[in-house]
Amino acid sequence: MSTAVINIKTDIKIKKQAQKVSADLGLSLSGAINAFLRQMIRDKQVYFSLDESNPSVDLLKALEEAKLDRKKGKHYSFKNNREALDFLKKGV
Repeated sequence: MSTAVINIKTDIKIKKQAQKVSADLGLSLSGAINAFLRQMIRDKQVYFSLDESNPSVDLLKALEEAKLDRKKGKHYSFKNNREALDFLKKGV
C-alpha cells in the first residue's frame, strides 16, 4: 500500500486530546483519522454530533453566529447537493 502524508494545523491541546481519545479506543491518531476518511468516502458525508450533555464552546459559538446571520437575512438555500458544493468551492 502506498501512502501519502497529510499535514494539518491544529491547536496543540486538540491534538493531545484527540491522541488520548484515540489511544483509549485502541487506535493511533493516524488510524483514527484514516478511519474517519474512509467513512467519509464510503458515506459521502461528514458527520459531527452534538453531545448535548457537553457541547463544545466552538460549536456553540458557530451556532450562535448562524442564528445571528439568519436573523439578519443572511442565509443560503440550495436545490441540490451539487449546487451547495459549487457554492462552497467558490467561497462566500
